[in-house]
Amino acid sequence: MSIEQRRVVDFVSTDKADGHVSLTISDHLPWLPDNEHLLILQDKINDYLAFLESGEIYDSYPKAHGREIEIRLICKYPPAGDGVRFLELASETVRKAGFRFSVHTP
Repeated sequence: MSIEQRRVVDFVSTDKADGHVSLTISDHLPWLPDNEHLLILQDKINDYLAFLESGEIYDSYPKAHGREIEIRLICKYPPAGDGVRFLELASETVRKAGFRFSVHTP
């Protein structure tokens, strides 16, 4: 799966340590000054939030019932420029919606 595939959850997993469910976004795009990457990522995060808020996650992944849920972003490249601030705002938005948000970079 890829960040560029809309309305598709790339990966779903359950953390063995604390049992939370992670929905992973696999981001292979470089952080370029044109900010097109930010728009693609914003759309993907919004798709994940819609998947969660609609309850569709429980149909697709019943093990998510009663568990804390995280949107996990795995980046091939470290965030740069406007990407850093965007991820701060995205994290705040996801947390306000009641979910965890994490970013993993090289």
